[in-house]
Amino acid sequence: MRALFRLGSGDSLVVATHNKGKLREFRDLFDPLGIAVASSSELGVSEPEETGSTFEENARLKAVATAAATGRLALADDSGLAVEALAGAPGIHSARWAGEPRDFYQAMSKVENELQATGAFAPAQRRAKFVCVLCLANPEGAVQFFEGAVPGHLVWPPRGTQGFGYDPIFVPDGYDMTFGEMDPDNKHAISHRARAFAAFCAAIVEGGSEK
Repeated sequence: MRALFRLGSGDSLVVATHNKGKLREFRDLFDPLGIAVASSSELGVSEPEETGSTFEENARLKAVATAAATGRLALADDSGLAVEALAGAPGIHSARWAGEPRDFYQAMSKVENELQATGAFAPAQRRAKFVCVLCLANPEGAVQFFEGAVPGHLVWPPRGTQGFGYDPIFVPDGYDMTFGEMDPDNKHAISHRARAFAAFCAAIVEGGSEK
């Protein structure tokens, strides 16, 4: 994939989010690259309504709207938990399952209740994956996408206080702890967002390899 944009140390961009957890993860990822990050929340840019039917469509909506509003390069992610036994739900509605204001214990409980209703109790019946799609947009509306996913299974009750969202019930393949129990550096190394970010770096960041 040929890059439409290039970024390097000393550059900056806006991350299209009002989610403090996501912003913290993005800053942890960008800081070592010397790329400064501001959020749309910090700049007073409201979040557009997520009317898309896919992660790609929603990421594009947020990135394009933020780039247009700020006149700066903007990065948006749309991410969520896709549970096999629930036909991919909550998927793009992962945040909405938490209600308003956000209550992810409520969201995790809803996932668990739905799983129990289907008779899914064994780990093999509780397969899930976290998906992240990143969209980078400029003020003129040009965009580029990057995707990452991490498979695993769900547990109950929630375990750990690290991370955010559904992290306390998700155990990635090859591990016996949830994202909520992991040290943030360990999570960043394997998470869906980290994998999408690695694809982003390979194409966009100076010194990365174009694909």
